[in-house]
Formats: sequence, C-alpha cells, structure tokens
Amino acid sequence: MTFAPPQSVKAILGPTNTGKTYFAIERMLAHPTGMIGLPLRLLAREVYQRCVERVGEGAVALVTGEERIVPAKPRFWVCTVEAMPMDIRVDCVAIDEIQTAIDFDRGHVFTDRILNARGSMETLLMGAGTMAPIIRKLLPHAEIIDRPRFSQLTYAGSKKISRQPTRSAIVAFSARQVYAIAELIRRERGGAAVVMGALSPRTRNAQVELYQNGDVDFLVATDAIGMGLNLDIHHVAFADDHKFDGRQSRELTPAEIGQIAGRAGRHARNGTFGVTGGTEAFDEELVVQLETHDFDPIKVLQWRNNQLDFSSIAALQHSLDAVPEHRSLTRVPVAKDQQALEFVSRNEAGQLARGLDGARLLWECCQIPDYQGISPANHGEIVTRIYTDLVKKRHVNTDWIAEQVRFCDNTSGDIDTLSNRIKQIRTWTFVANRKNWLADPSHWREKTRDIEDRLSDALHERLTQRFVDRRTSVLLRHLKDKRMVSPEINDRGEVRLEGHLIGTLEGFRFTLARNDGDADIRGLRSAAEQVVAPEIHNRADRLAGAPNEEFVLATDGKLRWKGDIVAELIEGDALYRPRILMLADESLTGTDLERVQDRLSLWLRHHINTVLEGVMALEAPDDLEGTARGIAFQLYEHIGLIPRAQIADEVKNLDQDVRGKLRKLGVKFGAYHIYLPLSLKPAPRELALILYALKNGGVRQPGVTDIPHIVLSGRTSFVVDPEVDTRLYEIAGFKVAGRRAVRVDILERLADIIRPLIALDAGRPYAGELPAGAAEGNGFRVTVEMTSLLGCSGEDFASILQSLGYKVKRVPKVAPPAAPAEASAEAPALEEVLAENPASLDAAEETPVEAVPAETPLAVEAELPATTIVESAPETAETAPAAPAEPEFDEIWSPAGKRPDNRRHEGRRRPEGEGQSKRPERQRQPGPRRPEGEVQDLSKARHLQPKPKFEGKPRPNNRRPDDQKGERARFERPVEPRKEKAFDPDSPFAKLMALKAPRE
Repeated sequence: MTFAPPQSVKAILGPTNTGKTYFAIERMLAHPTGMIGLPLRLLAREVYQRCVERVGEGAVALVTGEERIVPAKPRFWVCTVEAMPMDIRVDCVAIDEIQTAIDFDRGHVFTDRILNARGSMETLLMGAGTMAPIIRKLLPHAEIIDRPRFSQLTYAGSKKISRQPTRSAIVAFSARQVYAIAELIRRERGGAAVVMGALSPRTRNAQVELYQNGDVDFLVATDAIGMGLNLDIHHVAFADDHKFDGRQSRELTPAEIGQIAGRAGRHARNGTFGVTGGTEAFDEELVVQLETHDFDPIKVLQWRNNQLDFSSIAALQHSLDAVPEHRSLTRVPVAKDQQALEFVSRNEAGQLARGLDGARLLWECCQIPDYQGISPANHGEIVTRIYTDLVKKRHVNTDWIAEQVRFCDNTSGDIDTLSNRIKQIRTWTFVANRKNWLADPSHWREKTRDIEDRLSDALHERLTQRFVDRRTSVLLRHLKDKRMVSPEINDRGEVRLEGHLIGTLEGFRFTLARNDGDADIRGLRSAAEQVVAPEIHNRADRLAGAPNEEFVLATDGKLRWKGDIVAELIEGDALYRPRILMLADESLTGTDLERVQDRLSLWLRHHINTVLEGVMALEAPDDLEGTARGIAFQLYEHIGLIPRAQIADEVKNLDQDVRGKLRKLGVKFGAYHIYLPLSLKPAPRELALILYALKNGGVRQPGVTDIPHIVLSGRTSFVVDPEVDTRLYEIAGFKVAGRRAVRVDILERLADIIRPLIALDAGRPYAGELPAGAAEGNGFRVTVEMTSLLGCSGEDFASILQSLGYKVKRVPKVAPPAAPAEASAEAPALEEVLAENPASLDAAEETPVEAVPAETPLAVEAELPATTIVESAPETAETAPAAPAEPEFDEIWSPAGKRPDNRRHEGRRRPEGEGQSKRPERQRQPGPRRPEGEVQDLSKARHLQPKPKFEGKPRPNNRRPDDQKGERARFERPVEPRKEKAFDPDSPFAKLMALKAPRE
C-alpha cells in the first residue's frame, strides 16, 4: 500500500452519532478507488450493501475473515481491519473506530493500520475524541477534524427492568444476564431481541431487524451494539457496569460507557441513558462526562512489530518480541496467534518449518482465529494439523475437514448448542477462504457458508421462540410440573433445572434468580422451595456429621460451613457464651434444625476453648488465692489483656512467689499492661474482638472487621481511626498512644530500651562508651532503634512518647567553645539544671500527659554567648550566601513527672533499675530483689505526684495514712503561694536564666 504525504492524513474524531462513518464512505466513493477497514464483520456487511447500492455489485469487494466476495475488477474494498489487503494501491483509505487500538487482543492491528495504511491521495482515521492527543504525537502532521454530536444525550436515572420505556436497549455483559433479562421482558412487556458478540453476523442481523421492524420494543444486548450499529434506540439502560474482558472482570471505563450510551438517539433525535437491574446509579462526575462527552485521553496504544523475520521460527519469535521505540506505544501481551506459534514450535510440526516459506506459512496458520474460545492447547492442535497437511500434502486433508464440517451440520438443539456449532463452523469458513489451502476451495466456501447460514437461522428462531413468545416460560413450566426432574446444583450453589438457572442455594437459604414480586414469581418461589427441600435435608445430614475443619468463624461474626454462611453469632448471656442464630429458610425445621444447631454450638464451644486456651485457664486457677486469684479473673474478664494502672494496687501487693505462679500461667507483668503474650497472636485477638463486639455495640461497628487485617499484616503501629472505638484497639492487642495504636508487646520493648537510658546521666563520668540515645540529666534522645521498632518517626513518634508521660526539651546544639575556661565555667551549671531523676514507666501512662507548665518552656530561645558556635542547616540553591544560618536544636526527652527547678532533685540520682529514689534521711527497707524484666509499680513514684513545698517549714517525715492509700490518692492540703526569694546573680541558675531570657 502506498504511503501518502503526511498532509493528506485526516483524523475525523468525535463521539457517537456524529456521522463519521457516513462521511468516510462518501469521501471514499468520491475517489476512483478506495478501501475502508471496519471493526466488525457485521458492520462491514452493512457498509458493503450501502456501497453496492451506490456503485453496483461489480465495483465493490467484501473481504472478512469468514467471507470473501471479490468481483473481477473491484474499485472499492470493504474489509474488516484484520483482513485489509495491504499490498493493494488505492486512492483513499479509511480506518473506522481507531480507539480499538487500545484493545489487548486486536489493538496492535489497528495501531499498525494507523501508522502504515495510507491512500495515495487521502487517508481518513475515524474514532473517538480521546484519540486526539496520541494522534498528534504519532502523526504530528495529521489534520484533526472534530465533529460534534447531532443530538443531545441526558441521564435519566434508575428504573426497574420492567419499567423501562419503549425502544430501549438494556445492556449486560454475559450471556446468562442477557438471557435472564430477555426472559423477564418477555413475560412483562411482550418480548425482546437479543444481540451479542457471540452470535453470528446473520443471527445478529435478523435480531436487529426484529427490533427495527417494531416486532419488539426492547433490545437486550452486550457491548456489541457499541460499535457501528445504527439502531433506532431512544434509551440505553445499563444492567451491569462490569465486564469480563478475557482476562479479568473489571469496571467499564467512562469512555466505554459513553460509547454504548451514545447509541441512544440518532441524527437530530435526543437520547437518554440510565441504570437498571440493581446497578448503582452513576455519580455526578460520571454523568457530566457522559453528557458532555469529555473523557480522559488515550495515552498508550497496543503495538506489535510488523517487520517479521521468517528465516526461522526462533527468528520469527524474536521479531514478534520487539519493543516499540515510541513512548506512546507498548508491546501487546502475548496474543492467541503467538501462543499457537509457541505451541507448534514445541511439537514435531515445528521441525517442518524450514526457510522463509515454511516459517511464513506457519505464521499464516497460527493466525486462524479461535472463534470457539477453547484452550490454547486445543486450538494449537488444530493449527498443527492444518500446517502439517499443508507442508506434507500441499492441501488440508479433505476427509478430515469433511468430518469437521459434517459435525457442525446439525440445526437441532437449544440456543447454547447452536451458538457453539456456529463458532466451530466459522473456523472452517475461515480456512476455506484461505488461498490454496484446500483442494476445492470454492466448494468448501459454499458448503461452510450454507451451514453457517442455516445454523444462524435456527438460532434466530430459538431466540425468537424463547424471548418473544408470550406464553409461560420454559423455566416456570418445568417448575410447576408435578413430574419435574431433579434439579442440578453445582459447586457454586447454582440450582439448574434442565439447564435453566432458577436460583442459588447458599447454605440453607435459597435465592431466586429473579424476584420482582408478581404472581408468577410467587408461584416460582413455591415450586422452587419444593425442588430444593430434599437438598436442604441432605445438607443438614452432612453438616451434623462434619469435622471441625469444615467450619470457619469470620470477622463479621458469620459462621461458614464449606464456604457457605449457615449462621451468625449474636449476644449471649456471658462474654464467652454467645448464641447462634441460624440463617436458613423455612425448609429447615424440626429435627434437622435441632441437629444443625447442636453441631454448631458444640463446635463454637470447642473453638473458643482452643483459641483462648490460656485465657480460659485464668477463670478459676486452683493454685491461686486472694489478690492473685482476683488478678487472674480480671485478666479472664478482659480476654487476656488489662492495663497495669487499672490493677496497680493489687499488683504491688504480690510477693515474688505468687508472681511466679502467675508467670507459670503465661501472665507477663509489663510496664504498661498485664497480659498473656500467647493471647496476642492474630487468631486469639480476632476471636476476642468478635466476643467483645457482641457485648458492646455489635460486630457491624467500625473496626471489628478491619483491625484483624492490620493484626495479620504484622504492623507494630498504625494511625488510629477516629471513628473506631478506642477499646477495640486495646482488645486487638494495641495501645492507643497519641496518634497511633502501638502493639502492646512492642510498647514493652520500647520501655525496655528507654528504662536504662533514663537511669543513666550522660553528664556524669561513665566507664566505656555511652549507649545510643543517652542524654544529660537522666533524659534520652530518640534513636533509630526506637523508631524502627514502632514503624514511625517525627510527630507521630513524639505523640506516642508524650502520651506515655514523657516531655521534650529542645536545646540548641552548640559546638565546643573556643575558650575552654568559659566553657568549664558554664558547663556545671547547665549540667546541674538539666539533670533530672528517672521516672518509673508505670504511673502516668494511663492518664493524658498535660503540657509542660508555662514557666518551664520546651524550647530554649536564648541569646548565645560570643563563644558559642551554632551548627547551621545545609545551604540550598535558593538560599542567599549571606543569609544567617538557623540554629539546630537537640531534643531530649525525660519523664514529665519532675520539675527541673525542684531543689529536692539536686545532687540525687536514682540507681539504675530502682523504682523510687533514695532518701538521705531514711534507709530503704530490705526486701526481695525484683526479677529481671519486671518494672516497679508507678504508684510508688513519688516524684510524679510532688507534694506542695512550704517556705520555711521542715519536710514532714511521716508516711501516708493507710486510709489514704489506693489508686491515685491525693493530698487535700491547700497549697500556699510561693514567696519570691532573692536571686543570687553569681549563681549558675542566673546564667541559665540569662540564656533563657529573650533578646532585648
């Protein structure tokens, strides 16, 4: 085909109903010769007939995969895009529906025609407006012509299928859906025509004619009506917005919806579109896109190399795997012809491909379409047989193809049987239309064409009888017949009667395929229940004897048996004894119902006792008494996890022997929680969530089904959802700390890291290298180990520390001073003021930590001495060289329970590992040493609850009375105001205050 100058390429783009195809036909017929490529064989037939009416039968050729009509001297060629003869010179070339170039299966063919098919005088590319940007990239000199839509398209909302207006097309995306909708319309509105891509062109034409003639007012179709079919449609209703594209089930794109919806309204008549059959209404943004035809542009086209190397099979495969050089092109996934090539190359037939002719012939055989949709191996066997015959015998074996054709020559059977035979005969029609493949090609062309026509007519008759006949449907007649046959139930629960789907059976509940609520449906339900009643009885027998492995309790509280929902849990008398609510129809009654309920109850008790075995052992342990027994029972009531502050008084009264007994039961005494580590695994926590939710708000509240997925992911912390009850996170094994929820055991590991750091004063002499994170004044710095452990940093990590009772102090980072004498003079004062005693990690954890008082600022914004060197931030490209560097600050965290100006803390430091500070006037009472890993109760941390300090009075040395002991006991003594003391200007504190004072 001749390549024309780039100025002669025109892209005619726009939405549906813009007359693009009509314009291309007119332009082609205006030239002496021309060729048009169309996306469908059906559309090619329609255009061929129109051209024949204009210029005569002898001047027009029709070439498709299954049909070839070529007169002696044709001037115009009407073809499908794949069948276009690229070696013929014509004046005008037109390619319709070029947006199909994005299709995985056929897209590379359209892309090849867009790039390479050219007329000597004019080339026309017709398609959607979304192709404009990529046409400009691939063909920068092409002229783009936008055509507006002739009529207006508006959204009509949602209506039931039986309430659709006349002259409507109802769109679905599976044969099952199409047949079910057509059956419903037949009963309610008199009948419907059916159009699907799986039908032969002759059958589709006959069905379209049925609709166009007015015999029926409804058309039920797949997206086959979205390309090129000019129908008298006033309204398009979408019964589904998902389709299976051969690889996966996916949502329709807005452009695909627009292509189908655009079939409503032709020429100057406006059209409408909407949804039906339970499909969710389109959102406002999509409606605006559809009404204005404004869709996202296409960015990438499918491409495959057309410069193939036929020197060998390996060379051919290598050339097919070539990668495009243009960024707007992407190599197409492995197509069916390439799969057939790989299949043949691996068997004995591949050895026959020698030289250019052998590989080229093999590639031609591999391009036989798989109309039947069979497996690649079965299709590869057909290709292998044809290629072997062509190489060895020069023609396909006549007896073999006669047998294949004879198998298809049978017009009996139902719709599905006839559809399958049409798919098979189309394969042999394609083979018959290849040059020199058969000994008598004209005979086989006529033979296969005749069989396909008769099968198509028979299929049209079956469709008409089933979906246009006003009599009772075959399905309903069989269900009401007393002599009905037994139903067939597949592994998906689909109940079929003589091949017809009547509904689905999930567990012990039957759901009809259609439920519009009219008299026929009520009769259908009554008959269907009689049909499925024996099956429900058999299922009850099987469930009563089923092993435990067949039952599963999901996070939504539903109990499943072999994947089917059979019951759900509801609130019971006690936390660990929920009740079972059967989800079954009235067919499950009497003894069958009792047996099923007993079996499910037995399994549920076993499941709870097994998964929460350690927790259940704490209900009434034999070797525990008194306080320890009460602690164990509280752990049992809280499903193995309880905040330590909640039972702090009870825990501090336990001696080491009793604690050892609790540890043998799996109990761990942590800094923040008392818990059973084994109960923190995903399975116990998931069950704990369900049991707790049943008693507190139900399993449908936010978080019950989502949190278990986070637990299974292994994350140590995550951002909390404000809509989720905080208690649910705790039941799941997480502590809500600041913005995030932190796993309980991870929080304990963090405490183990921080505890030795706050017990160490980095400002004092230390033997050896200081550990990472050590800081002056018994504080600590955040390390990578801490942030990595919790999986967060920055403000999130800071919020966790603040919620745990720590405060942060920001001090400028200073370099070693130039004058050692000055530095040594100020260093002791700063060290003395910033040093703080360590705090126990128990007490303030459960109460929100208030902000540091105003008189203790977090940030030190002081005027630094002249000898102080402040590190500057790295200079960026936008920073002027003369701009002063901002000081960097060092964040030091310390327990928030003590004040740096409290003189009682001066010169005193708590020994590492101790729970409370030593007092010089009183010796510590001797007692048993605390086991390793256990932290001291926070209630003993007196510095977290400081007493009022009275000026001039000695500190009382008496203990708190026993009647004031307990959780968070407070002093009621009024606080006297502090008296201002004369400040010594020569003291180290005066120098520190000078640093803190703002610049004058």
